Amino acid sequence: MLWATAGVAALGFLIMLEIVARRYGLPGPITNQVRELIFAPKSGPLLYASMALMMVVLTWRQRFIAAGAAIGIDVAFSLVRWAVDARTTDGQPFGNGALWVILGYAVIAVTRRTGRERVLLLKGVGLGLLLVAGRKTGDTWLLITSKTRPAVLDQYVATADHALGDPSWLAGRIVEATGPIGAHVLDYVYVQLAVAAVVVALYQLRNVAVERRFPRHHLVRTFLVIGLLGPAIYMIFPVVGPVFAYGTGAFGTGGGHWPVANLWPDTPPPLTAPHPMPFDEITPRNCMPSLHTAWATVIFVHSRKGPRILQWAGAFWLIATLSATLGFGYHYGADLIAGVVFALTIEAALRAHDRGWDRPGIQLVTYGATVFAALLVSYRYLPMEMAQHPWVAGPLLILAMTSVVHRYVRTSKLWEPKAAPAQQPEPQPELV
Repeated sequence: MLWATAGVAALGFLIMLEIVARRYGLPGPITNQVRELIFAPKSGPLLYASMALMMVVLTWRQRFIAAGAAIGIDVAFSLVRWAVDARTTDGQPFGNGALWVILGYAVIAVTRRTGRERVLLLKGVGLGLLLVAGRKTGDTWLLITSKTRPAVLDQYVATADHALGDPSWLAGRIVEATGPIGAHVLDYVYVQLAVAAVVVALYQLRNVAVERRFPRHHLVRTFLVIGLLGPAIYMIFPVVGPVFAYGTGAFGTGGGHWPVANLWPDTPPPLTAPHPMPFDEITPRNCMPSLHTAWATVIFVHSRKGPRILQWAGAFWLIATLSATLGFGYHYGADLIAGVVFALTIEAALRAHDRGWDRPGIQLVTYGATVFAALLVSYRYLPMEMAQHPWVAGPLLILAMTSVVHRYVRTSKLWEPKAAPAQQPEPQPELV
């Protein structure tokens, strides 16, 4: 019933976004996804990662068949595109096969499986489709933010960021100094964040095919909830980012009268009283909080239970993602702090829900939500005070984030199952 309810709710949500997007004359998430059955997909690696999630419920023989079928379909699509001279400039030349295989197993689950096996296979298909739909839903959400929020609050966040030393301006100059190699590495990490999440999730779900059930909590749940709730904060606190609000360079808006000035990343913005400023209807208001930071944070958290190589990969992805969000001018430092608090609060809420909302869980979620709300309020109503007293406000921001991290670590240790003490053998009487 829970999975059925979640599926109906997700479908209703997608239909709603489709209707809203149509009102603005653009295709919605359902239309964009259906197009990828035929046309070049926007992200081939994401579709194959989604198929990999679906395959956790399959046997190894079925996995090889599914992978081979997906590759064969992609080869066929490539040959047809080559024969008709169809260009793939707006997408990638592979990925259709993975989507066809996912949908094929949905048909198999309904027509060829019964009982628990049907439910398990449908769960796997649903998991893969949710990751795909999450990407399309996010694109539509960004469209809605740009159309419904004509004014942005970048000046407030940029002013508050003085308390942190304007980290985006510093990171931007560092990325420029690394040249194209550093920029390309960071760009790949930034774009393929969902694929990194799938790698960690595959490790967590590695025993599903044997145990015939999903674990109670895994990374994909947190990943999807962050993507669902984050855009709601975008609507409350619309921010476009320093490269758009203060830059007109290669990563910026390309000129025009919307940016405040051509300041990023060479010249930090002047300390003046902030005010809302109008912006175009194209650039997404997707900065506060930084969802890339939130997603990278939960990838790091969930990778801690894996082998050493997975732990190192999780740490690398977190550091590289933070560097990219700042270095490309997509986010302010204040966005990253809010993103970490946002991620740990959602992760704590999901884990507390699984445990029946015990006292430590309620306290942790309440504290995280309070700190997150306090951050947004301070960015909006106290930016000048923060900028004028950076040696007080900056450490307080870091301390607020660190306190949530510390409380999460302490509470999660209480939730860990206690190892049973080793049984000591009873002394045996010696033979005389």
